[in-house]
Amino acid sequence: MKTKTFQLICIFIVIFQYAQIGILTKDPKAALDVNGNTVIRQVPQTNTLPGYQFLLMNQSNSEVSQISPGNINFSDTLNPSVYAAKKASGISLLSLGIFPSGFRSVNFTTTEKTTGNPTLFSDAESAYTAPSNGVYLIGYTFRYGTGLQASLLADTPGIGIVLTRANTATILDSRVFSGINLSILLSVTISESTINSLYTLQAGDKISFGLIGSGLLDVGLLGSSTSSFYIYKVSN
Repeated sequence: MKTKTFQLICIFIVIFQYAQIGILTKDPKAALDVNGNTVIRQVPQTNTLPGYQFLLMNQSNSEVSQISPGNINFSDTLNPSVYAAKKASGISLLSLGIFPSGFRSVNFTTTEKTTGNPTLFSDAESAYTAPSNGVYLIGYTFRYGTGLQASLLADTPGIGIVLTRANTATILDSRVFSGINLSILLSVTISESTINSLYTLQAGDKISFGLIGSGLLDVGLLGSSTSSFYIYKVSN
């Protein structure tokens, strides 16, 4: 009797050694084929990546494979809020009734886009639209003419960023052009300025880039002016 029992045990060991086990499937495709959700109650925790592998699932056949963290480029995916543009010629200033007094926006269009999804920008309004709530990094630079003017411009002109929310436009940030006196007869305006800071935006907010106090600027110098901006979400 003991001999027969031992033989049966050996047979079962051989069967399970080479068999494929299917759960909720009669046709397993691997050593263990689970046709359903898998719940893992508890796993050990690690704070380092060296010595570990990621598990990935093939969408075509649901097979799970492993990959080393060193083979994953975590920067591959473009931040969907990223947008940047640069205008090196053809600058004009747009005045919309909704803008705060004295602000005129640069006529950016999607043709000046250097990166990002064109649907984030409206040519009609020359404005970027925030796709979701969060904290955004915004950088804006404007150089008026050569960047140095041989006279101190009146009306304290400078650069500005306007936020339009629920059809109400307000100055989000601004910087005036600075001036220096080189002599009794000569004043120079440093007509190049940059804004670079973090701002909290809501989904649907529109951001416009332009000039403040621009009423007395020489329109002819706009032809030799340059401007650029970038914006992207950095946190929720």
